[in-house]
Amino acid sequence: MPGIRANLVTCLFMNILIEDAESLEYLTGDNSWTKNAAEGKDFGATRAAFAAAKKEVMGRFNIVAYVRQTKQFINMDHGRGKGIPAASPV
Repeated sequence: MPGIRANLVTCLFMNILIEDAESLEYLTGDNSWTKNAAEGKDFGATRAAFAAAKKEVMGRFNIVAYVRQTKQFINMDHGRGKGIPAASPV
């Protein structure tokens, strides 16, 4: 039986998060934002996170992999959300 490399196992313990590029906050499971990456919603795959981020009312975003054990980030992708609506004139 082939052995499993230790660094491969640690790769299984990362979350795929949406990060607001301006505020550097992470989208949570209840659609709020947090500065704590450990509280961010894990999308499981970059494609799922990218599709969800494109629908969010936000400007620029990053898709990041967050390694919980080491608290490291890996930038995976980036893009633009639906945009923040302009304030209406009073």
